[in-house]
Parts: sequence; C-alpha cells; structure tokens
Amino acid sequence: MKTYLVGGAVRDRLLGIEHSESDWVVVGTTPEQMLADNFRPVGKDFPVFLHPDTHEEYALARTERKTAPGYHGFNFHAAPDVTLKQDLKRRDLTINAIAKDEAGDLIDPYGGVADLEARVLRHVSEAFAEDPVRVLRVARFAARLHAFDFTVAEETQALMRQMVEAGEVDALIPERVWAETHKALSEDKPSVYFEVLRSCGALDKLFPEIDRLWGVPQPERWHPEIDTGVHTMMVLDQAAKLTGDVQVRFATLVHDLGKGTTPSDVLPSHHGHEKRSVKLVKGLSQRLRVPNHYRDLAVIVAEYHGHYHRIADMKASTIVRTLTSLDAFRRPERFAQFLLACEADARGRTGYEDELPVQTAQMQACFDAAREVDVQPLIKGLQGKAVKIAIDDARAEAIAALGLRES
Repeated sequence: MKTYLVGGAVRDRLLGIEHSESDWVVVGTTPEQMLADNFRPVGKDFPVFLHPDTHEEYALARTERKTAPGYHGFNFHAAPDVTLKQDLKRRDLTINAIAKDEAGDLIDPYGGVADLEARVLRHVSEAFAEDPVRVLRVARFAARLHAFDFTVAEETQALMRQMVEAGEVDALIPERVWAETHKALSEDKPSVYFEVLRSCGALDKLFPEIDRLWGVPQPERWHPEIDTGVHTMMVLDQAAKLTGDVQVRFATLVHDLGKGTTPSDVLPSHHGHEKRSVKLVKGLSQRLRVPNHYRDLAVIVAEYHGHYHRIADMKASTIVRTLTSLDAFRRPERFAQFLLACEADARGRTGYEDELPVQTAQMQACFDAAREVDVQPLIKGLQGKAVKIAIDDARAEAIAALGLRES
C-alpha cells in the first residue's frame, strides 16, 4: 500500500499558490482494508474515503471505461493491481496528473511539470474526449490561471471542438454546467472562461443567449468598444475587480442579453432591450437551474440598469418608483449589489475602465434621502392608496431637494 498526493495540491504548490484541500491516491489496497484502517467511505461511483483524522479524501487508484454518452456513462475499476500511472492517465490535464510520493519526490509520467513551466493547459490522453465536463474544466482552469499566462494547447482546443461537434456537450446536465460556471465566475478573470468556451463552439451550445452578443454593434458614442460581446466581457471583468460577490458578477454577465435579439434594421440602437433581457435572463436561469436569488438580482439589473445611467435626467417621482421597483427600502443590501453591477456596466467600456461613475453616488444619495423621510406623521389618518401616495410624494420631495437635474 502506497499513498500519493495528487492533483490540485501538487499543481498549486509548484505554482506557489495557496491551496485549502489535499487529495490522495492509494495504490495497492482494497476497500476492505481502508475500512479496517478506520477510513470512512464517501464515494458512490468509485471508492473514495475520508481520513479518520484529517478528513481529507483518499481515493483508490482506478481506471475507467466509457460505456455511454455524457459524463455519467463510465465504468470504474479499482483494484490493488491498478498502478499510479494508470490512475493519472485518466485525469484531464497534464498539470493535474502530477503526483508526489511520501518521500516528496514527484511522479510525472505525462509531462505536467514541463507544461506548468510552459504555462500550457494540455489534455493527458485521448480519453479526455470521453467526458464533456472537461470542456468546462479547461475553460475554468484557463480563467483561474490567467494571471500566470496559461493558454490552452492547440491540440486540446482542437479536441474540444471535436467534442462539441460530436454533440458530447449536449449531454451535460444543467446542474453541472451551472456548478462549473459558478466556480468560473468566482475567478479573478471570469471572462476567459466564456472566451475559451466560445473558441471551441461550446458557448453557442450552452449559453446561446451570450454567444449571440458578439458581432452586435452598439452606438460608438456610448460604447467605443462597439461590439456587445466585447462589452459584456469587459463588464464582467470590471465586476470581478469591484467585488467577489458572484451574484453581482452573474448579473453583469446577463444584463444585456436583449441586445442579441435587436432587429438588424434598427442597429446600433437597442431601444427596449431591457425588457427583452429580462425574459432571456429568466429563460437562461430556468434552463440552467440558477438559484433564485441569483436570478432575481440579474432580472432587476437587466431591467433597471438604464435608470442608473440616466439618474440625473429622471424626475424625482420616477426615481422613487424605480427605488420601489428595486425593493430598495426593504432590501438595501440587494440595492447595494445593484449599484455595483451598474458601476461595472459603466466602467466596462473602452476608455472608461478607471473612471468612477457619478451615477453611483447620485443614486445612493437619492436612496438615502428617500429613506430618511419619516413616514409615520405622513400617514396618520390615511388609508389604502392614500398612504402610498403620501409616502411617495414626500420621498420625491426629498430627492428633488438634492438638485440632481441641475447638476
């Protein structure tokens, strides 16, 4: 029985990245022996155990064989005669197929160290093509390791395109797509994930609403970058700089989906794209099983980000209605998320990346003024609609006193 540290822990140590989890492969033993050593079983498809003291995962060395389309169609074989080299061969990328033995020596049968030094994401073997989740994982690793200048090997890009053309990604279940996408949105450069998927054709299959944004022009006066797909990726990366909140990042990703359905005869104008975006955000969220709180923030950002940009030109009464529609008075924390997403939208334009938009402070000031209105004296003796009218009028008066329309 021999134990090896494998995967991300080895890779990250070699790159000088902190890691929180360690995975281990055990060669030359059986599930019965692991149980006898007080390891706790957790694997459903193949034998994985938790260490009795550290609770880290220990998996028996295994091989796998493709039996059906998709990523569930595998038979796994774990036995004492399965070697470490065989186990590493089934892994996705060479940089994830490096092991370290108990003496601290590296075992690297597939050139992972060389690819780490060359900053290349390369598949280990042709078995890569048997699991469509690996298309998502490569894109996610490209986003995670972007700061280290990693690129996807040409042969791996070609293999991913073949997988897409063969319909392999069509077998991915929504929950797995969302899980990998959520992780990618957590990275420092999430746009890379979507760009890699687009380069192999998977974006069109998995996120057609996003894929169709490329090539759609916007007015150059407001969008020097012109292309809506380029703008969307810029906005997403600005959101990543502003906040680690993945809800905000997702909202920026989908805020302009409606521009992809603008009739060609009215381009580059996109009148009414907000309402179209709302419908598309809801459809995408339902299809991919996006959690409701992610969807809800994305919907209000899609529908009302234009109000943010035009805040100084809006009537005070319209601002009150907007704040009410945003549910800002009951959910100020979500209003703060809304402002972050809109700020990312303003800064996600060529030449505006480092400019702090005045609209954030203006809209925050309107909210603060409206929230400070003491409503109790206003509603005394009133009932029904009269209560809402009195409150809205008082809040509008407080906002008008700010003088935004003159600023």
